Amino acid sequence: MFDHIGFNVGNFEKSLAFYKAVFAPLDLGVLESGEGWAMLGGYSGRLWIGAFGPPPGPIHMAFRAGSRAMVHAFYEAGLAAGGRDNGAPGIRTQYAPDYFAAFLLDPDGHNVEAVSFAAEN
Repeated sequence: MFDHIGFNVGNFEKSLAFYKAVFAPLDLGVLESGEGWAMLGGYSGRLWIGAFGPPPGPIHMAFRAGSRAMVHAFYEAGLAAGGRDNGAPGIRTQYAPDYFAAFLLDPDGHNVEAVSFAAEN
């Protein structure tokens, strides 16, 4: 549905490092960048971050992972890059029987999620 979503961040370099780290296990990366902005993602969707104004109130973004192992790698990479735990990898039956996800808070407090519906691997 979306081509891209963008929002301002409080500290561009810190946010860029965080998103590069959590996107790597999902086989996503920086597509384009310039002075104070970057477009990250892949063919099916992109995330734009920039330092052009104040960051918005906290938002929630979920990114599809191809496997549960990718969800674990997303979570560990995010913690190592300064993200804060907001839900360790695990099944979330309140959403769906096979909803396997992990949640992190990015440098601006946004709830960033990786989710997989793949069978356990």
